[in-house]
Amino acid sequence: MLSSLKTGVQSIWRISSRALQTSSTLQHDSLFVHRDTPEDNSSIPFEFTPENEKRAEALLGMYPEGHKRGAMLPLLDLAQRQHGWLPISAMHKVAEILDLPKMRVYEVATFYTMFIRRPIGKYHIQVCTTTPCWLRGSDDVLNAVKEATGAEVGGNSPCGNFSISEVECLGACVNAPMMQINDDYYEDLTVKDTKEIIQNLKDGKEPQRGPRSGRFAAEPLGGLTSLKEPPPGPGFGLQAALNK
Repeated sequence: MLSSLKTGVQSIWRISSRALQTSSTLQHDSLFVHRDTPEDNSSIPFEFTPENEKRAEALLGMYPEGHKRGAMLPLLDLAQRQHGWLPISAMHKVAEILDLPKMRVYEVATFYTMFIRRPIGKYHIQVCTTTPCWLRGSDDVLNAVKEATGAEVGGNSPCGNFSISEVECLGACVNAPMMQINDDYYEDLTVKDTKEIIQNLKDGKEPQRGPRSGRFAAEPLGGLTSLKEPPPGPGFGLQAALNK
């Protein structure tokens, strides 16, 4: 009896004293918890420009009474486009317009990574590193962007014109690897293409958007594999007795 009890205690001790292994904590480059900074605090006023006030009124007019809060996403986007990024005072303005508690706006603005909560450069470069892009060399593309701009993920370039974010799927998996710069997509990228795009932006030129491989959209790179001939006319494949 005592021998069995001793063996059981020893087993429990070995289990309880075993080192626990945990995965490393991943850090995201987006800000989800507000911290006052000289350029982002509630004492800095934010107002829509007269032109954007008209746009805001038009957006609100798209929603029936009692459902105006549905305009929160487009209003936040409008504020970000005006300011370049989304300060907390802009969120307060949207809450005021929609007559909502500020927390309701905070919840939305910090949930969607499309809202940028830090000062960024003129060109916001978002490099997709999800599996399809990673398999096609997104690591090389990201390294080329960092080398060409001098910026790191989550930071700005020394010149202040470029900001880099590493993002999840941007919906152009067929044309991987790809990146988004402001509102434009650049697809089928190579390291050479990536450096050329950054250099064009530095030179004030407009880079070629879309696929860089020569294809028009997302068609097969080797050419069409189906629908290569005009479709047959009515009655094709019907039995002779029915083809009258």
